[in-house]
Amino acid sequence: MTDIAERTTLTQKLGVDIDPELLSLALTHRSFAYENGGLPHNERLEFLGDAILGQAVTVRLYTTLPDLDEGSLAKRRASVVSTVALAEVARGVDLGAHLRLGRGEEQTGGRDKDSILADTMEAVIGATYLSAGPDAATALVLRLVEPLLADPERYGAAMDPKTSLQELAARRGAAPPAYSVESAGPDHSRVFTATVIVDDITTRGTGTSKKTAEMAAALRAWQELSASA
Repeated sequence: MTDIAERTTLTQKLGVDIDPELLSLALTHRSFAYENGGLPHNERLEFLGDAILGQAVTVRLYTTLPDLDEGSLAKRRASVVSTVALAEVARGVDLGAHLRLGRGEEQTGGRDKDSILADTMEAVIGATYLSAGPDAATALVLRLVEPLLADPERYGAAMDPKTSLQELAARRGAAPPAYSVESAGPDHSRVFTATVIVDDITTRGTGTSKKTAEMAAALRAWQELSASA
């Protein structure tokens, strides 16, 4: 499949038309840019998309949950815009398959790293804003995060997945989750991979720190264990 066909497939999943050049930029990780002569990459679009994402989610929560105080609203917003949550959203549209990555990231599983997926998702939102306007960008955000907003059980797990997993395991009479963490890469760009075993489930997560990798692995385990209940 050609690059054009692949990106058409992505825009169909997203439900919005994005200028091809902007979409290509949104999908370009800095590792690819550096390996190809210093091309532009997606970090500026990511900065823009982060602001649009935060505003759209904040307004939705404020208008649909009038009885919640500021602290509760902030927690719910954090659970939806977190790296782990955005990476899950990205996997839902198979965003990893469309990334432009450098060889090093390709070899170390960059297409499924939570941090890269979340950052790219924000960049795609930014590209949508510039290409189709603020209303289209807001509509895209809400379509992507609606399943997260509609599931109140996710809030606690997304905010503190390790504690939520431990509590779920205890309720099921299982042993506490057991974690192990490995790291790879140079000191300035080290990637951590955490593995958690609980009950009969084994999941993995990646991140730029031991903590974020364990959180990603724990959330996946919580989701699988919840689904098997």
